[in-house]
Amino acid sequence: MDHDQIAHECSTLGSKKTRGELGTAIAAIVLSYSPRDVQQMRRNFSRTIRDFPPEYRERLEETVVGHLHGTYQAVRRMQELRNFSRMREPLAPEATGFWKMVAAQCAAGDEEQVRARFLKFLLEGFCMFVQGLPGHPVGMPFPGGDRVAVVEGVYYCPVREKANDVDAALCPFCPALQTPEIGYLKPPVKGSEYRKQEFIRTTYEHHHFNG
Repeated sequence: MDHDQIAHECSTLGSKKTRGELGTAIAAIVLSYSPRDVQQMRRNFSRTIRDFPPEYRERLEETVVGHLHGTYQAVRRMQELRNFSRMREPLAPEATGFWKMVAAQCAAGDEEQVRARFLKFLLEGFCMFVQGLPGHPVGMPFPGGDRVAVVEGVYYCPVREKANDVDAALCPFCPALQTPEIGYLKPPVKGSEYRKQEFIRTTYEHHHFNG
């Protein structure tokens, strides 16, 4: 699959209207990849984080690689079970812009690496738009100790609103909400009445009781 083929596939993916249509289209591409391609995807990611501190790099790689491999297996399983035919919900409006971003990110570079990069984006797009999951997996660590979390079925990410200046960031397309700055999803322990009210107000104003 060369750059032009990827651009064509992205255009096709961007034209899909329902979660099931997109899932079917993604599965057809993802399942055409070989185990060697999956390993190249892993090597690509390892290379992008090679300058991170060793302990953090190890935790990050374990989380993200496990997430991508798990999603690959989910695509296969849902295809075998014919789940996509029952998924008639309309896609989130951000989906079209996501595939335009992917086409731009795969427009140049070593062909083998670009193929693997496209596979990573396919799996991330599947997570966000077909499964309704965050692009960064629950538990994914960020510098400083914050992690992607889920509370009562609502996903929260500490960098959701802080990475919009990165060309390949998943954040503008991700269904996760920004982790609240105050309280970090938990009321203050033994906090003053003012701190408790501050937590409640912030949660209400920014999350409308969705989490």
